[in-house]
Amino acid sequence: MKKVLITGAAGFLGSHLCDRFIKEGCHVIGMDNLITGNLDNIAHLFKLKEFEFYHHDVSTFIHVPGDLDYILHFASPASPIDYLKIPIQTLKVGSLGTHNCLGLAKAKKARILVASTSEVYGDPLVHPQNENYWGNVNPIGPRGVYDEAKRFQEAMTMAYHTYHGLETRIVRIFNTYGPRMRLDDGRALPAFMSQALTGKDLTVFGDGSQTRSFCYVDDLIEGIYRLLISDYTQPVNVGNPDEVSLLDFAKEIIALTGTSSEIIYKPLPKDDPKQRQPDITKAKEILDWQPKVNRSEGLQRTLTYFKEKLEK
Repeated sequence: MKKVLITGAAGFLGSHLCDRFIKEGCHVIGMDNLITGNLDNIAHLFKLKEFEFYHHDVSTFIHVPGDLDYILHFASPASPIDYLKIPIQTLKVGSLGTHNCLGLAKAKKARILVASTSEVYGDPLVHPQNENYWGNVNPIGPRGVYDEAKRFQEAMTMAYHTYHGLETRIVRIFNTYGPRMRLDDGRALPAFMSQALTGKDLTVFGDGSQTRSFCYVDDLIEGIYRLLISDYTQPVNVGNPDEVSLLDFAKEIIALTGTSSEIIYKPLPKDDPKQRQPDITKAKEILDWQPKVNRSEGLQRTLTYFKEKLEK
């Protein structure tokens, strides 16, 4: 039985990864300091002998007894509403937390996959974004605490790979959605859905012409799993290239929910990226992966989850 450590295990993506590796017959060790994660996301796993949980901050020394085969480092705030509120912790988990995870992987001779982000591309001057693009990031802007933490994470990971020969994988995750997202996450999809479901007007920043590309969580988890078990060590974009403007997306949510809410406009936040669309050529060629769940189906599943959360 393979033994897997998943940091950020009580978060949106981390909890889905725990499910996937349990399903693959692995013993899963979940780790989270619960600063943005929620134990409700993994409550169904606590009864399983194949799962254990450590309430721990990976920015401090990590000790896990016994052998480890894989480490998936997903601990980090991922929403602007979070990393603007806790900027120092965001920088620490991307730097110190990554260093600790890499050191543990080296000690255990484990393969490690780190969760990077499309935010390493910043407000891109290349469209769609491919892995060879180095990005357009403001290191001292409000979003820099997240963007630069992830860019440092990639640099540290590659240094361990080239200097120590560590088995490393880097996934660059584009906008992902699905069950277990927080209603107060602050990103476009949960914001629009929660506003629509509670009868509030939907807030669009700027004129709404900025674009995003939304990938359903099940597709993303499949891509991450395939990357982990592949032999490829360079960064790989995993996301859905189906691009939509945020104004059109807000209209989709209004139609889907049947709300009488209207759209209101607010100023565009500083350094907010104007375009987001992954070039997934590498994922297709190397991992034989591409998303399967279309946006209308994924949004319906997500809406069902959000309705249930609001009813509780």
